[in-house]
Amino acid sequence: MKTESAKKADWRDVKTRWAFLVATFFGAGCGKPGPGTWGSVGALLVWAVYGWLAKPSPLALLVALLVGIALTLVFGIPAATIAEREAGSGDPGFVVIDEVAGQWIALLWCPFDWKHGLLALLLFRLFDITKPFPVRHFERLPAGWGIVLDDVAAGLYALGIGSLARLWF
Repeated sequence: MKTESAKKADWRDVKTRWAFLVATFFGAGCGKPGPGTWGSVGALLVWAVYGWLAKPSPLALLVALLVGIALTLVFGIPAATIAEREAGSGDPGFVVIDEVAGQWIALLWCPFDWKHGLLALLLFRLFDITKPFPVRHFERLPAGWGIVLDDVAAGLYALGIGSLARLWF
């Protein structure tokens, strides 16, 4: 759960700027209210801009998402760990790289259009906020692992339900 003291962290408070940039997804985590939603919307916008500008094939879009997910995990887990330590609290609200990873997972196999993007956003936010079993258990993992992997699990829920929903529309 995001804590109140973590909301006060800003550029002047951090020692490791690269970790703050990654953890906040280049500042999206500083958005108010609901920094997690801003992180998810930022991830959705990256997907949308790539889709509109590059006009990728479905396979190229899938590969781009997989690369993005891998990068968010490789850099996001250590960045979240550093940001948590420097903020002095567990799962600081400004850390949204976890939402980016989860949102991109929810977008896997999505056709590129606004309806499916919106559905993936709504489903991911639903599962990220409600944390159905066993999503909440991942929060117990240490430091950045717990911060990021619960959102990965929420993204997998959204991917599953979204894929089932696409069978009907």
